[in-house]
Amino acid sequence: MKLFLIVLAGLILEVFVWIGVGDLVGSMWYVFFWFIAAFFMGMNLIRKYSAGLMPQMQQMRAGQMTGDPALTSNLPKILAGFFLLIPGLITDVLAVLILIPSVQNIFKNAMMKTMAKRQQAMMEKMMGGMMGDMNGMGGMGGGAQGQSPFADLMRQMQDMQQQGGSQRQDSSIIDGEAREITPDVQKIEMKDVNK
Repeated sequence: MKLFLIVLAGLILEVFVWIGVGDLVGSMWYVFFWFIAAFFMGMNLIRKYSAGLMPQMQQMRAGQMTGDPALTSNLPKILAGFFLLIPGLITDVLAVLILIPSVQNIFKNAMMKTMAKRQQAMMEKMMGGMMGDMNGMGGMGGGAQGQSPFADLMRQMQDMQQQGGSQRQDSSIIDGEAREITPDVQKIEMKDVNK
């Protein structure tokens, strides 16, 4: 309900801005042509900066940190392109603001902090359940010191978060093993249908 009211207020504000700018420049046709030009600029931005970023965005959506600098530098530009696609002068001003490099840095830092918090919450939730299971067993599975068997993994992940993705990781490498599989071929018997 709150989101609906925000969208409704934004639409009403956009209409008033359209009318005001149309009166200011002398014709609503100029505003209409600007919307068309902004639409194509937004499509160009999205097409240019979103190529090959879907795997990283899926990792980000799942709450995993990504060290790929291409994602963190291109995501604000993709967002600006999306704002340019929406017909409205306020969203276009927001898109131009997002394209300023200092605003992009603020956006990147906020995004990295948010993703770090999400990943930390996921790890705490996952490890909290395992630690509860171990405590229920009387500490038998926790090793000699009573630590979680995943303590080293947690420490490594926290070190990666603190580095902030300063190391470049090649996201185009897929590690795996390939083997050839031959399908079972079933032969179809032809019966004499003329009998």
